[in-house]
Amino acid sequence: MFMHNKKLQYTVRVSEPNPVLASLLLEQFGGPDGELAAAMQYFSQGLGEDDPGRKDMLLDIATEELSHLEVIGSIVAMLNKNVKARLSEAAMSEAELYLSLTAGGNSHTQSILYGGGPAFTNSSGVPWTSAYVDSRGEPTADLRSNIAAESRAKIVYERLIAITDDPGIKEALGFLMTREIAHQKSFEKALYAIADNFPVGKLPGIERFSNMYVNTSQGDGDMSGPWNSGDQWERQDPQSDSLPLDGGDGTATIGMAEDDVAIYESMAARTMSDPTADPITGADLGAGPGAGKTSDADMGGAADILDASNMADAMTVRR
Repeated sequence: MFMHNKKLQYTVRVSEPNPVLASLLLEQFGGPDGELAAAMQYFSQGLGEDDPGRKDMLLDIATEELSHLEVIGSIVAMLNKNVKARLSEAAMSEAELYLSLTAGGNSHTQSILYGGGPAFTNSSGVPWTSAYVDSRGEPTADLRSNIAAESRAKIVYERLIAITDDPGIKEALGFLMTREIAHQKSFEKALYAIADNFPVGKLPGIERFSNMYVNTSQGDGDMSGPWNSGDQWERQDPQSDSLPLDGGDGTATIGMAEDDVAIYESMAARTMSDPTADPITGADLGAGPGAGKTSDADMGGAADILDASNMADAMTVRR
């Protein structure tokens, strides 16, 4: 059960309306790395969590993310203050109103469609979707996803802080950014409180493949580092004659019942291509200047390729 406290978790002070900035800040309201996405992700994980400690942590952080949604939404509403009144009361000239609504971003959509209220969209006006929620119900995978989510959100807040000189907004965004750091620390502690948390899941990997680094992008720019060299790794530089890595013949095979084999062979025979045929096609029949070589070089001059000297004339005729 939720009880709403009308006081914000952090005080919002906005110097003056700025619909364009409001549009950009929606990235953290209804965007993929925003507060709503984080709250829904952690709630869904918390409700399905069996470990009492992780459950408590996830529900605590999910609820706090909703309070952050309220903070960022309040900033957006303040930045859009009086937009609805100007539209409904026609307080500006048509030209002035048009310029104010089309100043940048999707501020015109925020003004006309939502009346200046914070909308569950990103900064481009794309509606929020539950596809932003990245959970698998496996704590060692989900906690890593949460760590990444907090990291991405911090970067977005850094970029938003960089585009405003409003001290009150900078201060509030700095608070929200810092809480992303705190949440990441909690998720990392929870992850490493799980013994044998890597690799994720229950099944072990195949050892000879888990130690293998495959250098599949070869040429200038090849680098060595702890990610691909040293005692931990068995580096492979595969060429065509060294594949497949499992030592097999590299072909795909399947066992089928005798009846299925007969059906398959019948279909294969019916749909087989004739590599010796060179039929006249629709492209041949409709070919004109510039079509390149066609199956029948005598058809309408289609095989003739325009050279640079007559290209301009041909384009003039087509116009």
